[in-house]
Amino acid sequence: MKAAQIKKYSKEIKVSVNEISIPDPHDDEVLIKVMAAAVNPLEILQLTGHVKLIQDYKMPLTLGNECSGIVEKVGNNVKDFRTGDRVYARLPIKKIGAFAEYVAVDHKALAKMPPGYDFVTAAAIPLAGLTAYQGLVEELEAEPGKSLLITGASGSFGQIAVPIAKSMGLHVIVTGNSRSREKLIKLGADRYIDYKEENYWEVLTDMDYVIDTLGANEFTHELSVLKRGGRLLSLRTAPNKMFAKRNGFPWLKRVLFTLAGSKFDSAARKQGKEYRFLFVRSNGEQLERVTAIVEKYNIRPDIDSRIFSLSQVNEALMLIANGKLNGKVVIRME
Repeated sequence: MKAAQIKKYSKEIKVSVNEISIPDPHDDEVLIKVMAAAVNPLEILQLTGHVKLIQDYKMPLTLGNECSGIVEKVGNNVKDFRTGDRVYARLPIKKIGAFAEYVAVDHKALAKMPPGYDFVTAAAIPLAGLTAYQGLVEELEAEPGKSLLITGASGSFGQIAVPIAKSMGLHVIVTGNSRSREKLIKLGADRYIDYKEENYWEVLTDMDYVIDTLGANEFTHELSVLKRGGRLLSLRTAPNKMFAKRNGFPWLKRVLFTLAGSKFDSAARKQGKEYRFLFVRSNGEQLERVTAIVEKYNIRPDIDSRIFSLSQVNEALMLIANGKLNGKVVIRME
């Protein structure tokens, strides 16, 4: 089978499409014929080695974190999936590899695709959906009636996070570009702030929760709109002590992550607030819950008009790194 691989970490986007053996699934795994795989900024971080402290990979590494496809074969211990099932997943962090014609996945990471969805659209859901779910439920421990700000919500994350947050009874405010206003309002956003027209930190105050998708440069502004006792969750800024503790990292990594996040933890503590960081995990049960919300609200993330083949993987990654996107970038298997 063909697979998009790197031989070493590199600042240069240079991925090779190689011929390798089709994996044989272990007893707890499912072999999936990949039909589509989404391309994310996460792949750039992995191929450049920026997430080495969280997960260091053996080489060669087949890239790709989320996909949709058809069950080809099931391991001896798998009872919940059968050959022919249409499934999708955020692959386990320790064993990625969606940029390939086949991938073997632990069945606990899988969920059945929403009925009526095509493979390309479905491939764009798991990573953003699980990020939103884990962020809201596990990290923010969000309660109905509370207020949530999502900064930089124009992309696929916002399109899934907003209806999930609304289904939990939250009052949701988002920032983004003018192009996404109508779609996010339709998905349930209570207020939309166009970042070119207003500065959210000048018009908002006393928010219960903030989800940051923009990174460290926005930290001070995001912290400022939180009420005392509020919680700021970042998907990009820096891992911290709480992140290391909740993920059970060994002693040395705990020390390093504590140092990396210390200035953010300290700044939040001084204001009586809390900083959290999330690196999304695979979880089939949670993805089933996300799927139910996706079905109920008919959530269909925007897909970039430029659909790529596996042989065009470098072009897809370059678009993620440097291009202007009009939706989620997807590789469709030939």
